[in-house]
Amino acid sequence: MDLAFTPEETAFRDEVRTFFREALPADIHKKMTEGRHIEKEDIVTWQRILNAKGWAVPHWPVEYGGTGWGPMKQYLFVEELQRTPAPSPLQFGVYMVGPVIYTFGNERQKAHFLPRIANIDDWWCQGFSEPGSGSDLASLRTSAKRDGDHYVVNGQKTWTTLAQYADWIFCLVRTDPDAPKKQQGISFLLIDMKTPGITVRPIQTIDGGHEVNEVFFDDVRVPVENLVGEENRGWDYAKFLLGNERTNIARVGVSKQRLERIRQLAAQVSDGDRPLIEAPWFREKLAATEIELTALEMTQLRVVAADAKRGNTGKPDPASSILKIKGSQIQQATTELMMDVVGPFALPFGDGLGEGSNEMQVGPDWADTAAPTYFNWRKVSIYGGSNEIQKNIIVKAILGL
Repeated sequence: MDLAFTPEETAFRDEVRTFFREALPADIHKKMTEGRHIEKEDIVTWQRILNAKGWAVPHWPVEYGGTGWGPMKQYLFVEELQRTPAPSPLQFGVYMVGPVIYTFGNERQKAHFLPRIANIDDWWCQGFSEPGSGSDLASLRTSAKRDGDHYVVNGQKTWTTLAQYADWIFCLVRTDPDAPKKQQGISFLLIDMKTPGITVRPIQTIDGGHEVNEVFFDDVRVPVENLVGEENRGWDYAKFLLGNERTNIARVGVSKQRLERIRQLAAQVSDGDRPLIEAPWFREKLAATEIELTALEMTQLRVVAADAKRGNTGKPDPASSILKIKGSQIQQATTELMMDVVGPFALPFGDGLGEGSNEMQVGPDWADTAAPTYFNWRKVSIYGGSNEIQKNIIVKAILGL
């Protein structure tokens, strides 16, 4: 495989990099660089800047607002977005439900939802996981019973990211409890979060934040026209969606940016009588992570090259499971390296000391996000399908065992 980018691809990378540098608001860039919490308004502001440029949904088909870029340009775009660093367009809309709608939805759904997803007029969340049905997603129990022109939905979803902001939720629901296989009785519904009977309750995470939620459905009436595709075919659509999610979870650009920042900060921190960046134990650990990241990047480029040759088949590439496993492990390794850099200054736990806090700042101002990020990123090897489940997929789909 030729790993050199063409002159056209290099020029494209430069164009994207320049736009991001000039268009991203300085306050958002500062938050992203320092690993601080970004608000809903930050994501909305940036995605609408991208949409005005025509870049909010670059991987979508041109007829739905996409750019017509091939897989390599899409890869370069995402890497530059992550390395800037800039917020990603809202994952749940742009990368998850949007492709499901334009691939499997009807014309009314495409015309209504896709432009609103691109401009983030609607905030979406994902209703997949349930208590007792996380990695074994097909065992979900939330039911949807047909009643005339509506489905009546009852059940519970959990770990629903940013549901407190959501206008809409896309859900897997059980429409045929008597199906011979549990995967065969599942449908894919789009549900307005303002519908009576929906309750959202916050779950406080180990970093002290409110990122995930429980969502309860009590006799929620959903129009049948909000069914995507065919009834009882939702498992096929979910596998398509999760294949896209796992590819993005590799987040090579995110890890590159974090390693660059770790190198910069390690040069400012002392390890005895020398900078930490010169300590053999730290250099060895840093180099090992950089080597792993380079290998991951090569693997992702092979997947991108294969996608370019294969074209869009509508089926997830099982190699996305490899990217998910290794990408999540490297992201976690970068948080461990940052904890090595910060050392005891990570002890004042929290995303900054908080407005109105009477605690004194201890250590450099960039140190206080290290511990929250470290603990929060334990999740990346679990969501999108746990790494253990991904290994099973690799064994079956790639190794044929």
